[in-house]
Amino acid sequence: MAAIFGAMLPGAASGDDGPKTREILLVNGPIHYDLLLPLDTDTRAAFAALSARRVEIEHPNARWLIVGYGAYEFYTQTPTYRELALPALWQGVIGDRAVLRFDVVGELRPDLPARAAKLTESQYRALITNISDSITLDANGLPDRIDTPGYTPTDGFFAATGRFSMLRTCNVWIGEQLRAAGLRFGLWTPMPLSVSLSFDLYLRD
Repeated sequence: MAAIFGAMLPGAASGDDGPKTREILLVNGPIHYDLLLPLDTDTRAAFAALSARRVEIEHPNARWLIVGYGAYEFYTQTPTYRELALPALWQGVIGDRAVLRFDVVGELRPDLPARAAKLTESQYRALITNISDSITLDANGLPDRIDTPGYTPTDGFFAATGRFSMLRTCNVWIGEQLRAAGLRFGLWTPMPLSVSLSFDLYLRD
């Protein structure tokens, strides 16, 4: 019930009433939402440092940047739910350091379970800046890539600011990013259902 009420209580929007010329996607999985950002000039500039850490955002066939957030042990060790390990799950329950996962994809399949959100130019710039600033840097000033296999040949896990907990899940993080960009969105969205409900209430055209 708290996950539903938290999704229904909106955070304050920025009041930016400019034209909504930018579109992002929220992609739904069984327990997790990802953000998909269009790999346009602004996005590539904001995340240019990922190229030096083997995420090929400049690849000519790359069209979208996938961004996911999660708990270090659970997220890095569970590419499929068949590989779910109880210690990793427990670590996520009690709290863990946060990581971001980045990947690039080309054209999207038509049956992708995605919701499209429209943003103004300033909202989009705020979104990509906030996500980029969430990446922890290493001693060389580059994104701190975690030395662990990814889910695909093109993705990578990176240390992130903040901490994962059952009160600040991957889906809560999605809501944080959207509200920080100035969008009206639920104040607490811990479950995919929460994100879906809040999207349908406040972002659906």
